[in-house]
Amino acid sequence: MLIFDTLFGWIRPGAGVIEWLWLIAALPLAGFLLLAVAGRWLPRWAIGAVGVGSVALAAGLAFITAAAFLTTHAPGTALSQTLWPWLSSGDLHAVMSLRLDRLSTVMMLVITGVGSLILLYAAGYMADDDGYRRFFAYMDLFVFFMLVLVLAGDLLLLFLGWEGVGLCSYLLIGFWYRDPDNGAAARKAFIATRIGDAAFVAGLLVLFTGLGTTDIPELLARAVQQWPAGSVPAVAAALLLLGGAVGKSAQLPLQVWLPDAMAGPTPVSALIHAATMVTAGVYLIARLLPLFELAPAVLALVGAIGALTLLLAAYAALGQNDIKRILAYSTISQIGYMIMALGVGAVSAAMFHLVSHAFFKALLFLAAGGVILSFGGEHDIRRMGGLWRRRPVVFAGFLAGAASLAAVPLVTAGFYSKDLIISTVLAAGGTEGRLLWLAGTLGAFLTGIYSFRPLFMVFFGRTRSDLQDRPGWIMALPMLVLTVLALAGGLIDVPALLGGLDASSAAHESGALAPELIVVAAGLLGILVAYIAFATGRASILPHWLERAAHTGLGFDRLYDLLLVRPFLALTRAIRQDPVDRAFEGLGRAAAWTHRWLSATQTGRLRWYASATTLGGVLVVGAMLLLAVQS
Repeated sequence: MLIFDTLFGWIRPGAGVIEWLWLIAALPLAGFLLLAVAGRWLPRWAIGAVGVGSVALAAGLAFITAAAFLTTHAPGTALSQTLWPWLSSGDLHAVMSLRLDRLSTVMMLVITGVGSLILLYAAGYMADDDGYRRFFAYMDLFVFFMLVLVLAGDLLLLFLGWEGVGLCSYLLIGFWYRDPDNGAAARKAFIATRIGDAAFVAGLLVLFTGLGTTDIPELLARAVQQWPAGSVPAVAAALLLLGGAVGKSAQLPLQVWLPDAMAGPTPVSALIHAATMVTAGVYLIARLLPLFELAPAVLALVGAIGALTLLLAAYAALGQNDIKRILAYSTISQIGYMIMALGVGAVSAAMFHLVSHAFFKALLFLAAGGVILSFGGEHDIRRMGGLWRRRPVVFAGFLAGAASLAAVPLVTAGFYSKDLIISTVLAAGGTEGRLLWLAGTLGAFLTGIYSFRPLFMVFFGRTRSDLQDRPGWIMALPMLVLTVLALAGGLIDVPALLGGLDASSAAHESGALAPELIVVAAGLLGILVAYIAFATGRASILPHWLERAAHTGLGFDRLYDLLLVRPFLALTRAIRQDPVDRAFEGLGRAAAWTHRWLSATQTGRLRWYASATTLGGVLVVGAMLLLAVQS
């Protein structure tokens, strides 16, 4: 808060701060429309200017709006902007409304700020791609939908943004659609997230049926007033919404889509699958936390899912050799930390880690893109080495990102946010708190290993002389900015910025020193293990069977293939000739046969027609006489 007061204390627009909120979302949408409609007539430099500039302008306006809001409105204040009525049917009256509070402000800044840096990087990374215009159109559309999601004041509008980012994710994962594997990865992501989205829709129906509104503040107020803690509607709604969050944020058991999503271009991985879209589930739970607090069993399940996911994904990362898949599993693991924090109601801690994670994970993906370019498209870290002297900017960025991911103490943003999460779950007390702390500590040890494994294998060891493209300044500049944020981002006091949404800060301040030192030591020990094992040229420290299990993500893909995919395909083969269709096909065949028989009577001979008419008349009269006699 002191930073904002110092830099923007001159801004005192009062309630007028909300007036231009719609424009922040509209600018990326305008960029998409311009590129989609008129982009084919624009020169290449203009396409990049529109794609990057629309989001950069939105970022500038978002920063000014956030500064004005934070310096003129007390914590707990929320501003609403109603744009126009949307749906009105029976008891349903949904409006297009935007809501600005501390939570949406933080998300807005992350989406536009980090997004503009990634798009600037993409202008260089995708410069020679044939789909340059299509790429920036999709990316701008994604930023628009993501802003709609986080700024929505109505749950239906939030769901519109939710589905929009899912669509854009599908389009961008399969961006290089000529490769069948990319298309398969896009479909896998689409189907896996649709499972969660179906749960979201069901939860939305439960909420509207029970509470009669989709306006988020009103919905939460009615839930607290009308539903007792532990009631069936509250538990059902929270459980279904958790299903939506699990799908979008790639948590157990729907985490399988994110590693394959690395088939998309590296800037896509940086923006959608590290910094923004996969955090949508975290935002959803944080936004609706009062509802989850009415279902304590579901809230405990949230913490358990986060803890299990962070451990499973951290272990799986140890068995990956594709540099982007390592980062994908680390994303799943780090989001697990955020979900675990929400399981004890620590919104501030979860959001703090969301912000710092956006900095260092975006940086790691951008640096990985520089590595891939340098090695001519190679992704396998076992075929790399000696890059630190030849690509100092890329090395500095990857080092800062890996250090922040591993929570190197005092000098990285990741240290402050992860330390806050682990100390907060311990302060929650009881067996649950101790188990979550243990999971977080073990996760810190594994993170130290898998985050520095690619660093030692890619940048040290045998130097290769056949390096290719060198990242230009347009790619280097975003990496340098994110390097600073990955190191100094911990100075942004997100819990204070959020205005004390929970007791995270108090729990951290009152926490015991010994458990915190154990967590720090676990992370540093992991880095030491990585140095001893991988700086000498080894590719793995796991036995073969454990490495195989880690490489396959503990076999979830194979399990789903056996339990779901193969039975479904067998069923489709069995009902390819659908029995119901056969009945209708029989009617069609009967009609065709009748047509042929009746057509045969059309001879064109007048005497035949007269005889048939006479015979028919006799038969009808005879039938009528017979019926009359019987009656």
